[in-house]
Amino acid sequence: MSPTINQAQPDAVTAFPIHIPEADLSDLADRLDRVRWPDPGTTTDGRQGPALPTIRRVVEHWRDGYDWRSTEAMLNGWGSSRTVIDGLGIHFLHIRSPHANATPLLLTHGWPGSILEFRDLIGPLTDPQSHGGDAADAFHLVIPALPGFGFSDKPTGPGWGVGRTAAAWGQLMQRLGYGDRWMAQGGDWGAAVTTALAHMRAPGLVGIHLNMVMFQPTHAEIADATPDEQRMLDDARRYDREYSGYMKLQCTRPQSVAFALADSPVGLASWIYALFQDVSDSDGEPERVISLDHLIDDVMLYWLPNSGPSSARFYWEAAQEMAQRMPHGPIPLPAGVSMFPGEQVRLSRRWAEARFANLRFFAEADSGGHFAAMENPQMLVEHIRSTCRTIR
Repeated sequence: MSPTINQAQPDAVTAFPIHIPEADLSDLADRLDRVRWPDPGTTTDGRQGPALPTIRRVVEHWRDGYDWRSTEAMLNGWGSSRTVIDGLGIHFLHIRSPHANATPLLLTHGWPGSILEFRDLIGPLTDPQSHGGDAADAFHLVIPALPGFGFSDKPTGPGWGVGRTAAAWGQLMQRLGYGDRWMAQGGDWGAAVTTALAHMRAPGLVGIHLNMVMFQPTHAEIADATPDEQRMLDDARRYDREYSGYMKLQCTRPQSVAFALADSPVGLASWIYALFQDVSDSDGEPERVISLDHLIDDVMLYWLPNSGPSSARFYWEAAQEMAQRMPHGPIPLPAGVSMFPGEQVRLSRRWAEARFANLRFFAEADSGGHFAAMENPQMLVEHIRSTCRTIR
């Protein structure tokens, strides 16, 4: 899986053809055949996490109806590449548009997402004419896996949080020849990294788009909230109260869950599935809006490279940063913001205007949740295009 990097060329970008050994897939199949299931719990409504019948059904399809090799071939067809930045190997997809004047766009995923979050955006963004759009809206795409996620290297020491990742992404865009003019987009941790890029004014970055904004409302905003804003505050409180246990654990004691994530594919899948269940716009049934094969693809990008533990530690790293030196003040670069109704942490236009010095685009989608690129890709594509039109 890992190509040889020419040590004489530390800035080399190399092809990274993914080919998982058949023995690894056989080991996975064996583990899926020998699951020791938990008891069903004392509720079946999702309040305690994914229900036993739900995960049984996921595992049955994973074992008997899922094809990793087709996903592997798809990834390899999207310019699967690798480079070393700041001592860490970074895996990324590099998909060039057929339109030479396309705008370079960096897409950053979050947890428990992956580079495959963006699969349904790739065609419309790179080749809009083939998808009913305008060639002027074309993008060259760079989609890196966060440090410790997917096939990117796992940090062996502390320090790889949001800021260091953003600095590495800036170097990546320079290395690929996109240093003069490019844009960045993200949600979840991708939104944090994209925001950090804007605060550091990464060379060549001309604007950003976010489908999540990490913010804390002020006392004045809480006191003066409109009915719509009050619903946003209520949803955020509900997220913190009912859905955020994974975050608090991974921010404080990620290694306590690392052994289960590394050893049990079903444990990993249920840990990930819980988030899709809780924060997608699906009334707790994520397969209504995301295909089961796509959900399993996402789990595979954690299971195959054993990145469940290292991805969980990204939360710990980010928590250390937040306690020390997160940037403050309005985001300085031109920006667009999309709010999807199933996202648990949302903000209004007026709250956004207080946090962005140059808000060029703001829109609320009619459907979709935290995983906007997977749940409502058509709307996200249009919002990215609209943001870019205000900047170019």
